[in-house]
Amino acid sequence: MKTYHLAIDLGATSGRTILASFDKGKVDMRELTRFKHPMLPIAGHLFWNLPELYYQVLIGIKEAVGQLAESGEKLSSIGIDTWGCDVAYFNADATLSGLPYCYRDSHTDGAIEKFAEKMPTDRIYELTGIQFMNFNTLFQLHTIRRNSPETLDNADKILFIPDALAYMLTGKAVTEYTVASTSQILNPNTGDLDMDLLRELDLDRSKFGPMVNPGEEIGRLTRQVMDFTGASDIPVIAVAGHDTASAVVAIPTPDKDYAYLSCGTWSLMGIETPEAIITPTSRKYNFTNEGGIDGTTRFLKNICGMWIFEQCRPEFKGAPANIGELVALCEKSGCESIINPDDPRFAHPESMIQSIWEYCEETGQEIPETTADYVRVAFRSLARRYKTVVEWLREMSPVEIKRLHVIGGGSQNAYLMQYAADELQMPVIAGPTESTALGNVLLQLRACGLAGSLDEMRKISINSTTTKTYIPH
Repeated sequence: MKTYHLAIDLGATSGRTILASFDKGKVDMRELTRFKHPMLPIAGHLFWNLPELYYQVLIGIKEAVGQLAESGEKLSSIGIDTWGCDVAYFNADATLSGLPYCYRDSHTDGAIEKFAEKMPTDRIYELTGIQFMNFNTLFQLHTIRRNSPETLDNADKILFIPDALAYMLTGKAVTEYTVASTSQILNPNTGDLDMDLLRELDLDRSKFGPMVNPGEEIGRLTRQVMDFTGASDIPVIAVAGHDTASAVVAIPTPDKDYAYLSCGTWSLMGIETPEAIITPTSRKYNFTNEGGIDGTTRFLKNICGMWIFEQCRPEFKGAPANIGELVALCEKSGCESIINPDDPRFAHPESMIQSIWEYCEETGQEIPETTADYVRVAFRSLARRYKTVVEWLREMSPVEIKRLHVIGGGSQNAYLMQYAADELQMPVIAGPTESTALGNVLLQLRACGLAGSLDEMRKISINSTTTKTYIPH
C-alpha cells in the first residue's frame, strides 16, 4: 500500500516542501514548494522571520493535502529539518516572543572568550565534545543573558528552530536530540542538556522541551492548523531535526567502513561512531560530536566546501555563464598550486582571487593566471584538504575507512569527485544529492512503522537513489 509523507527541508537561506511516496521498499520524491527566507536586518542585528517560515510551512501542508485529495489519497506524516544552533522564544500562551537571532549576527563576536571567564574551554569541550564557534547556542544564550536577561527570564519555552515550528503546528514542545547536539549545551554521555552549563546560563531545564529521539511522534496538528490547511489530525514526527543528521541517515551504504562528506557551500566530513570521541587529539584537530540516530554520534569536522569557487565566480572575466562549462575549465589548466581552503584569509575576503594569488605567492607556488587555473586550484585544494581530514579521522576512528560517501550538491561535480578519489586513493561514492529530504522521510517511515533499523532504512535509500563511483587513477 502506497503511503505519503511531507518533508519540510529548511536551509539557512531558502526552504522547500517535498512530497514523498513510499511503496514496495522505495521512496519517490517531488518538490511541491520552494521559497526564500532572507535574514532580517533590524536595529543593527540579524533575525529570522519565523512567522513567515511558519506560514510557508502551512502553505506546503495545504498544497500537499490538496494534491493528494484529488486522487483520494491522504498524507500520513510530516517531518521538519533545519539548520542548527539558533533558537526561538515563546510566551506561556504559546505565542512567539520576538524574532529569533540569526547565527550570523555579530552580537556573539568574542562570546567564547566571555564564557571562558566562567568556565574553561577545556571543561566545556570535555562536557560536550563540540567544536568552538561563536554562534553555538551556548554562546548565543550567554550573550543574551549578558545583554538582555529579560528575554531569557520571560521565556516560557526556548526551542530550536525545527522544534519551534513543530510546537506552532502541534502545541507540543520538545527538544529533538540531533539538533540539540549542535548547541554545545548537550552532554553526549548523559543524552540531555548539561546541568552545569545550564547553571552557568542561569536557565532551568524546564524552559526546554523534553528530549525526544528521531523517529518519535511529537504530536498532531492543532484544530487551527487543520482548518487553515484542510488537513486531518496528521502526526508531526521528530525526524533528525538537524539537516546534516537527516542527510547522514540516507547514505546508501551496506556497511560502516566509510567516511562521509556532506558537500555544499560548506562541507562536513566525518564518521558514525557508537560513542562520542572526546580526547586531546579530537580537540587539537577541532572535531565535533553531534547526535545521530539510535544512540550513534556523528564525529565530524566542518571544513570549507564550494565556498571558494562560488566566491571566485563573480570575479571571473569572460568566463562561461553555464556552471557545467565553467567547472570543466579545470581540465584546461596544469597549475599545480595548492591552498589550504580553511585558512582564515578565505573566510570573507574582499577579493577571493586576490587572496588565492597572495597565498600562492607567500608559499612560493605558481601564481594562477587564468580562470581555468583558479578553478583547478579551488577543486584540487579541496580534494587535498579532504585527504588531510581523512588522515586525522583515521587516527581516531574505531572503524576502517575504505571509501568516502559524498552527499549534497557538491556530489554532482565530477571533477571534484575524481580529484578526491585520486587524493584519497580510495573509491568515492557520489550521491544522492537529495539526501537530507530522503533522510527526513526515512525517519517518518520509522515512526509510521514502515521502516525499522538504520540498516533497513539504508536499504530503502539504496533502492531509492542512484550514485556514481569514482575510482582513483
